[in-house]
Amino acid sequence: MRQFSKVLGSTMILLVTCIIFAGQGIPAAAAGSEAVRSGAPAKAIFDVRIGQPLSAANHLTLIYQTYKDLKEAGKMPEFVVVFIGPSVKLISTAREGFAGNELKSLNDIAHTVAAMAKDGIRIEICMVAAKAFHVDPVSVLPEIQKVPNGWISLIDYQTRGYALVPAY
Repeated sequence: MRQFSKVLGSTMILLVTCIIFAGQGIPAAAAGSEAVRSGAPAKAIFDVRIGQPLSAANHLTLIYQTYKDLKEAGKMPEFVVVFIGPSVKLISTAREGFAGNELKSLNDIAHTVAAMAKDGIRIEICMVAAKAFHVDPVSVLPEIQKVPNGWISLIDYQTRGYALVPAY
């Protein structure tokens, strides 16, 4: 029960944050921020390890919205999303073990992943984690690139100037 309350609390905080930002017009806020005015490239790698479908769906929506907001503010963002740990179960077409209410979130994740990939966001799955969590590589959503080791991706992208953004 305590774990459920923790997840629910974290999800509610994220949801409220999204609603507040949506009401404030993020693109305008992004356009006025020092980060956008600096002219530096907007390069980020998101380390996604969330195993709960609703929380993961909300985080992916926020990542994608951030990408669109930066683009609208005149930046050309370069985003990479790496699924590591328990999150690898959420990007599979296999749905065994998920409750009925989690299936909608899994569908939302698949839809967001497809939209992100279409917009040029690179999405990867750590095959070490996939093996550890018994995710069949054939079941991984088609937009997702399989990488042998997600930590190597995190290290490599950071050496190329990508900011690490944890999504736990």
